[in-house]
Amino acid sequence: MSKDVLDGVRDLLPMFRERADEGESARQVPDASVKALEATGFFRMLQPQRYGGLEADPIDFFTAVKEIASADGSTGWISSVLGVHPWQVALFPDEAQQAVWGSDPDTRLSSSYAPTGKAVLTEGGYQLSGKWSFSSGSAHASWVLLGGLVFNEDGNVVDFKTFLVPRDKYEIVDVWNVVGLRGTGSNDIVVEETFIPDAFTLSMSDTGRCYGPGQEVNTSNLYKLPFHSLFTTTITTPIVGMATGAYAEHVEMQQKRVRAAYLGEKASSDPFAAVRIARAGSEIDAAWALLMQNIRDEQALVERGEQIPLQLRLKVRRDQVLGTQRAIDAIDELFEASGGRALAEGTYLQRAWRDAHAGRVHAANDPERALKMFGDLEFGHKIDPGMY
Repeated sequence: MSKDVLDGVRDLLPMFRERADEGESARQVPDASVKALEATGFFRMLQPQRYGGLEADPIDFFTAVKEIASADGSTGWISSVLGVHPWQVALFPDEAQQAVWGSDPDTRLSSSYAPTGKAVLTEGGYQLSGKWSFSSGSAHASWVLLGGLVFNEDGNVVDFKTFLVPRDKYEIVDVWNVVGLRGTGSNDIVVEETFIPDAFTLSMSDTGRCYGPGQEVNTSNLYKLPFHSLFTTTITTPIVGMATGAYAEHVEMQQKRVRAAYLGEKASSDPFAAVRIARAGSEIDAAWALLMQNIRDEQALVERGEQIPLQLRLKVRRDQVLGTQRAIDAIDELFEASGGRALAEGTYLQRAWRDAHAGRVHAANDPERALKMFGDLEFGHKIDPGMY
């Protein structure tokens, strides 16, 4: 089944590339593109079979994301983000899963996990309110996953949870005026005080230990992987895809390019140009190979019924943030060597350069924190709970 999805996605790549300018102008990926992607089954790849999903290998999911981003960064970005959310919903109590997919298995969700909202304990659930930023693809979703700190009656923080909120309980505020990833429509979400039942919440302390109530009904090993391993890879994968697309366009451009300033020399005959693509290609390949191998290593442990050690989880984060950096370094090198024509509107290369640098500022790509956690563990220091 995953092969059918991948084949369907590949058939759509020329269309995604053709619509990239349209998405930038509208500051939203076109609805038609999302619907076409939906028809391939892509958004069901990590969804439970009980609700029409494929429970696919996450490697296949990330491969599809990389290919989409190689055609258009914004489409790849929202595909990755919207596509991974069914995995988390599968960890919620089944009552919440039924609410999301019971009447429509094609329901999509956006998110904003930074705990900028406030949740107050009340009978049977929580009173949630606040404003959240950067909810990518929110226009294409009818639910949202929001991070929030939970306060007790004394005003003390007692938990950090994800809250599942239906579309009629939140407002999307159009604020997305940016230079990169313009088509992602990563707008603000505002919730006036509203009641969220306990069954529609998921504690981050549970997901941190690879647990969720939904595992009682969704027993696949897919749902036993670490939250932060999957979700941070979700952020780096489209950036690697952008680098892949940038590489392909650079090679094509250089094969046709004649350098007037160098007496008509063909750019592809420049030995330094050959060195640059070798270096850039290696960086892209290394980023992708490490990302996927680490996920495979975690899968192998889960399949054997073994606990995933903290060292491997921090290795995932180490190679994830460095994977982003490798991809961006490759794009920078290719862009700088492409000549003035790469600056033209409509070229993939200049858009990939802007989109990748926009994706770089995502919290999941904060390299120092991830690298420090890995180094501290290697030196035998205590690691505080964080994004691992």
